[in-house]
Amino acid sequence: MHNNTFQQPTDSELEVLTILWKYGTSTVRFINDKLNESRKVGYTTTLKIMQIMFEKKLLIREQEGKSHKYTPAIEENAIQDRLINKILDSAFGGSASSLVMQTLGNHKASSAELDEIRKLIDDLGKK
Repeated sequence: MHNNTFQQPTDSELEVLTILWKYGTSTVRFINDKLNESRKVGYTTTLKIMQIMFEKKLLIREQEGKSHKYTPAIEENAIQDRLINKILDSAFGGSASSLVMQTLGNHKASSAELDEIRKLIDDLGKK
């Protein structure tokens, strides 16, 4: 995973990337089966999305026998950073505290998550 310049993935492309980040290099069939666990998606639709993602350099494709195996060309945190920055700028006027407050207000954080957040804040305060 080495691509620093990439196009923003669509929602469908992000679904494919999320599966690949979780399970690693996979075939179109595997990705399609995983997508179908939550909604009906045709194999040819998944194939087309993944071909476009390969052309956009979001995926690396390797021939293995008669099938292709796909690997993400970008790291998960690179996409997360870009998405967060976009949301931060467009919906929260660049205010990280507003984003965090809204997120914590809308999501019931577990005590473990809150402990992790406290530790992060403490660590950031030491820098």
